[in-house]
Parts: sequence; C-alpha cells; structure tokens
Amino acid sequence: MSTEVPESAVPPPGGTDESSPAPSRRTFIATTAVGGAVVAGGVIGGTSLLGQEEASAAGAVPSSRVSLTVNGARRTVTVDNRTSLLDLLREHFELTGSKKGCNAGACGACTVLVDGQRVNSCLTLAVRLEGVEVTTIEGLADGDQLHPLQQAFVDQDAFQCGYCTPGQIMSGVGCIKEGHTGSPQEIREWMSGNICRCGCYVKIVRAVEQTARGK
Repeated sequence: MSTEVPESAVPPPGGTDESSPAPSRRTFIATTAVGGAVVAGGVIGGTSLLGQEEASAAGAVPSSRVSLTVNGARRTVTVDNRTSLLDLLREHFELTGSKKGCNAGACGACTVLVDGQRVNSCLTLAVRLEGVEVTTIEGLADGDQLHPLQQAFVDQDAFQCGYCTPGQIMSGVGCIKEGHTGSPQEIREWMSGNICRCGCYVKIVRAVEQTARGK
C-alpha cells in the first residue's frame, strides 16, 4: 500500500502567499533533473568544442614560403618554419650529398656554402634564407669535370668510408676562399669543425694544400 501523500493534501507552508505555492517533491526533482541535464549538456558541449579548437590549433603547423637559389637553380617552396636547411635539401630537394651526422653542428658533415660562406646546414633555418645562394656538394662539379678540390681528394686518397667527405670538401672550398691555407697548421685550425671518424686528416690537409697551391 502506498504511503505517499497526495499533492493536493499537502497544505501550503505557513505565512506564504497561496498564489506562489512551494514546489512539490516531484516538481523539485523534475526541475533539478532537467536543469542538470541542460548544464551538463552545456559543459560537455563546451568541452567538446574546445577540444576540437585545440586540436585544430595544434594541427596548424606554422609555415612560410621561401625562394632561394640552390646550385644555380631558383627554387621556391613552402615549408614548416622549423625546417632546417639540411632537411630542406635532403627531403624536399632530394640533394642527399649533405649528410646528417650529429645534427647538432659538431661534426661538419652537413657543411654547405651560403652566399659563399660555409655553414652547418643542420643548424640553419630554411625560412631565414630568402634570396640567398646555396651551394652543395652536388653543385661543385661542372658536368663531368670535377672541382679542383674534389679531384685533389681523389689524388690524395683523402677518404675511406666517405660519409664526412661532402662536408670536408665544402668546408675546404670555404677555407680556401677565406685564405686560411698559409700552412698545414692553419688549414687544420680552420678545418677543425669537420670530424673524420676514419682519421684521414693528413690526406685531407694535403688535398686542401694541393688545391690552394693550384697544383
């Protein structure tokens, strides 16, 4: 047997206006349930929308358009602002002669020339090179005619595994252009940023000397 008291039998609280009766238990529960659903829906909807906006913002990679000359050819590309010159050369232009060694500017395997100056391409942001001229190991030879320093490396047998060779040659070209070839000691000093794990330093110095002397 139900013990619930009919709503009509519940007297209004003392001292209240009959025109504004207090809400019944059922009315209160129904109102709370509906209100909670609305609030919950708003929170859930807001969270979902915010999550979508954050995901969209996170997925929007900042990029820039850059034009530069690489080995005599004008190239224009849109890249992620974080792209290094090394990755631009290897991954976008498929010029894989420049090697990724330490990727921290310590080994010199990635050395290229930017407007004639040698740089570690792994530490150089591509988007900062608008309008510059880049020369890589692929751009040194004139057709089948090797660059004098490339030929000197062959003559002096200045490589073993060859991994560091592109960076060594590009650094050597820069060293010669800068005039730092007065002695073997000076060459070693100005080529010290390039590491050869095979230990071909003596022959590398001889190759730079040969080219600097025009022999």
